[in-house]
Amino acid sequence: MIRAGIIGGEAYTAGELLRLLINHPDVEISWVNSPAHVGDLITDVHQGLLGETYLRFIDDAPWDSIDVLFCCMPHGQVRPFLQQHPVPDYVKIIDLSRDHRLPDEENEHDFVYGLPELNRKAMVRGAKHVANPGAFATAIELALLPLAKNQLIHSDIHVTAIGGSTFEDVNTLTQTNFSMRNNNITLYKPFRHQQTDEIDQTLTTLQPDFDNDIILVTLRGCFARGIMVVAYLDMPNDLDEIRAIYEEAYSDHNFTFLADRQPDLKDVVNTNKCIIHLQKIDGRLLVTAVIDNLLKGGSGTAVHNMNLLFGLSERTGLSLKPTAF
Repeated sequence: MIRAGIIGGEAYTAGELLRLLINHPDVEISWVNSPAHVGDLITDVHQGLLGETYLRFIDDAPWDSIDVLFCCMPHGQVRPFLQQHPVPDYVKIIDLSRDHRLPDEENEHDFVYGLPELNRKAMVRGAKHVANPGAFATAIELALLPLAKNQLIHSDIHVTAIGGSTFEDVNTLTQTNFSMRNNNITLYKPFRHQQTDEIDQTLTTLQPDFDNDIILVTLRGCFARGIMVVAYLDMPNDLDEIRAIYEEAYSDHNFTFLADRQPDLKDVVNTNKCIIHLQKIDGRLLVTAVIDNLLKGGSGTAVHNMNLLFGLSERTGLSLKPTAF
């Protein structure tokens, strides 16, 4: 059995991670760290797990009892935690924050960027530390990776993305959140989203001459979970050729699929899937991608990455049913 520990145990991503790991046939949860809730039952915070676990939160990190550490702390807190609490070499680390997604000349690290559709080989071949992608970045990268892989991006990329309330940290939300979000849509960091840099890094990895702008507008939606991305760019190639490129790129991946119709969010909510739809309109390629931000955009990919690190089947523990209706 793989023994797992979690830091930042009160987060949305931690709650989803617990739900997955409790039902994972090859994992035993050793401990969940949350100094703010030390001694409380996990179900006091993650009420949906009532009857599934009787673990309590702790405020230390007994490394000798785990094989893998999941970091669910807010952005900016994981790196200081790991510096103050050195993790033994034999413990693999999966960081769900953005602390290790980009190179850092001042604080070098060996974290592999954990998008399985991009870096599966690196994780299978001995990586110890993985930086989970951001949720918006995951959907946008999956929408564009086949194009970059085939050197086909030669114009600016315009992206509109809307996400549910759970893409923001649980600690930033207030009791008035429903009133603010219900029957409402608001802008969120237009043209300045923090995940644009990792998207640019990923596309440049595949298409080194990529030097166009990613013009990203993100929106807060009036729903709890899910992300829909709509991206468009100039594209002279015909749609059949583009579709063949996407099918080849994702044919041996377990969670990313092409659809013949426009996907709905409910097609993917509660799953680890990404569904992509392609259209060609007036010389532009329009790509729609939908994911569940807490699963494919977070904890589901973290479990997927753990499966790769430990040589398990990629789908283990991730055969989930969409909410659908």
